[in-house]
Amino acid sequence: MLKNCQLIAGVWVTSFLSILAIPSVCAIEPSVTNAAFLLAQQSNQAVVVQVTGIKVNQTETGLEIILETKEAEKLQLLPKSDGNNYIVDIPVAQLRLASGNTFRQENPTKGITLVTANNPDVNSIRLIVTGETSIPKIELFDSDEGLIFSVKPVVSQSQQQPETPDTVQPRSETSENETPIELVVTGEQDGYRVPDASTATKTDTPIRDVPQSIQVIPQKVIEDQKIIRISDAVRNVSGVTPQGGYAGNTDNYNIRGFTTYDNLRNGFYSQDGNVNPTNIDRIEVLKGPASVLYGQFEPGGVVNYITKQPLSQPYYSGEFTVGSYNTYRPSIDISGPLNSERTLLYRLNTAYESSGSFIDFVDQESFFIAPTLTYKISDATSLTFEYEYSKVNRTYYDGSPPDPIIFQRPISLFLGEPDTKDYYRESNNVNLTFEHRFSENLKLRSAFSAELYNEDAKTIRPDSIDADGRTVLRRFAAGPGYLENYSLQTQIVGKFNTGSIQHQMLLGLDLNKYIYGYDFLRTPANSIDLFNPVYGSPLPTSFETARKERYDRNTIGLYLQDQVSLLPNLKLLVGGRVDFINRKNRTQDLDGSGTNLIGDATTEDFYDSPFSPRVGIVYQPIEPISLYASYSSSFNPSSSRTATGSTLPPESGTQYEVGIKAEALGGKLSAILAAYEITKQNVATTDPNNTDFSIAAGEVKSRGIELDISGEILPGWNIIASYFVNDAFVSEDNDPTLRGNRLVNAPRQGGSLWTTYEIQSGDLQGLGFGGGVFFVGDRAASLPNTFDIPSYVRTDATIFYKRDNWRVGLNFKNLFDIQSFDSQGYYLRPNAPFTVLGTISVQF
Repeated sequence: MLKNCQLIAGVWVTSFLSILAIPSVCAIEPSVTNAAFLLAQQSNQAVVVQVTGIKVNQTETGLEIILETKEAEKLQLLPKSDGNNYIVDIPVAQLRLASGNTFRQENPTKGITLVTANNPDVNSIRLIVTGETSIPKIELFDSDEGLIFSVKPVVSQSQQQPETPDTVQPRSETSENETPIELVVTGEQDGYRVPDASTATKTDTPIRDVPQSIQVIPQKVIEDQKIIRISDAVRNVSGVTPQGGYAGNTDNYNIRGFTTYDNLRNGFYSQDGNVNPTNIDRIEVLKGPASVLYGQFEPGGVVNYITKQPLSQPYYSGEFTVGSYNTYRPSIDISGPLNSERTLLYRLNTAYESSGSFIDFVDQESFFIAPTLTYKISDATSLTFEYEYSKVNRTYYDGSPPDPIIFQRPISLFLGEPDTKDYYRESNNVNLTFEHRFSENLKLRSAFSAELYNEDAKTIRPDSIDADGRTVLRRFAAGPGYLENYSLQTQIVGKFNTGSIQHQMLLGLDLNKYIYGYDFLRTPANSIDLFNPVYGSPLPTSFETARKERYDRNTIGLYLQDQVSLLPNLKLLVGGRVDFINRKNRTQDLDGSGTNLIGDATTEDFYDSPFSPRVGIVYQPIEPISLYASYSSSFNPSSSRTATGSTLPPESGTQYEVGIKAEALGGKLSAILAAYEITKQNVATTDPNNTDFSIAAGEVKSRGIELDISGEILPGWNIIASYFVNDAFVSEDNDPTLRGNRLVNAPRQGGSLWTTYEIQSGDLQGLGFGGGVFFVGDRAASLPNTFDIPSYVRTDATIFYKRDNWRVGLNFKNLFDIQSFDSQGYYLRPNAPFTVLGTISVQF
């Protein structure tokens, strides 16, 4: 099976790489058309053009940006678009300005927020022009002064012109009053490909320069797929399988074979798995260990949720979604300046949801609001305040016990007791970020985060199925819980050269205080018949097991990272982090009522100072190709406890990864192919004899191959696709029967394909449609392996229409109504049958 999967992956990669040889259908004799030129530009014989000055002048229609040089005719341009940014790379050229080798001007005219230019490497210039609401239109001229970019802001997306080729013809000498050489690019405001990401390096680094696999799910994908539960968005990424969390309210992930219960939010450690997509700008998924920058995480990878930020141009958006199972979901997203100088900006996202479920007796109601304020103290200094509040009332539902008989029962089966909204959770998240730029080469960022939530639950939940195959043994579980998670991050980014070698150095200090406590109340409850359930069991008033638990962890993390450009096409990433961790666990018994403390408290202290290194190298033989290799490690103190009350030993992991990153169609389409091996010791898994506790499985390994593709094939035609094979298994254990067992909820293979097309012109302009498939291979349901969760293929589709500032759409999920299950840790959770969501939205 593994060989067949590798063969399939090879066919996918071969097919994609063949695209690299196909020129863009829009290209008209581009100035850089083949690898030979790209190699030639790196030779010692290439004449590097010097740009000695940059002028930004206002015009009647916008701006003109002049690159002052006596050799304008020799400049070759490689333009592209990214969000609101017009980006042009100029190879075989250098900035040599009197004020330094960087240029920056903020808000030069209405509709343009920023103009920057720098030397990304020793032999090229990058110019970026940022529009307020959408990418500006650019025209190009030659003059005696140098090369002139005529910039015209685009006020709104509806006023944009159809996309034009993002290449530039060779130029001849003209005067400023003659016809422009070419309209370079306008483009869409957003798309499926995101070229840069910050999660892997904590700096805005092109993904192609990172020696580790990272995928980004942009807002456009979230919108097109009509994501209501955030974990559905991550199904687009190879090697990632969603896994339900506590009470069915939170979302966890299995990444490269390892389940992680912790995520990042704007780069901060977070255990609040209840993420509302309304305030999410994009999702970045870093594969492999992240401990070198973030400390305590699983070695499989981490998901980073990036929230929406204030805009300097007024923006108003409202949306209403209605769908199957009495789903109603209105939301609002508004933003803009609060003063005429546009130094005080705001954004407000809010959403309400009321929905039932295909599961009997299960429903929920939630409210979410997230205001954000940014104060631009000066051109070099800003302060941003973010707040999120959410409240959820829902039926407590984990799923069904892991037994093959469950696959023969209706997916609507509820094995608890009907008690509407017996789970409550209220959370508050606060972020305060201060940024200051001392110069173009030295920046400071300091940010504080506070994550607070309270929850309460009471439920009769299924425990296991008796030997008769129909009696479901149950227990009553209850108890309030709370979390306080405070973090302070301070980092300095500096750029400097040592001879011809360029450095981008990151020095950071993290402080974290994490407090988590809950009352553990358990007692047996009446059983229920799997084939003829009769409800009405009373809730108990006393408990067989009752105790109060508290976890208090203090962490200091210090890290250093250097991104080194040894050559324009050879980059080195090296870094390390040391964590000083002091954790105290306190446990005290409660009486049978679950209210009064009894006996002496048990306290357990833990201290460690792990070191987490990472080293990687990237080689780019030609412009569209990056070859990379890396080594990294992880560390994660276990918070799990055995049935005897002791804490499991700390977990550690190492990963070796190699891969290739490629771009095609002028950079509009990208792919990442990666191969990896991860070894992890002291893995915590659910104790099959007591599901409230864990056992250590010894050493486990995970090996696999992954492929991810995203971008635009033709104007209006977007695609995001993935495929992976994975072998995650127990390699060493004191119990010989566990050796060779597969890890729980780690598919052997999986993949996804989602594509949409929007008609670009004519009477049907704005009409779009799309669809996709999501494949999840069979997974082990438990450890030791006794049976598998069957594989499945889910098919989704969408049709939408955009006109002016209106959009209406229909999304069809599980189009063929297939029955499937995912893991909820110990439990099995059925996926929704055929579902329809209708949405209408308006923007101003």
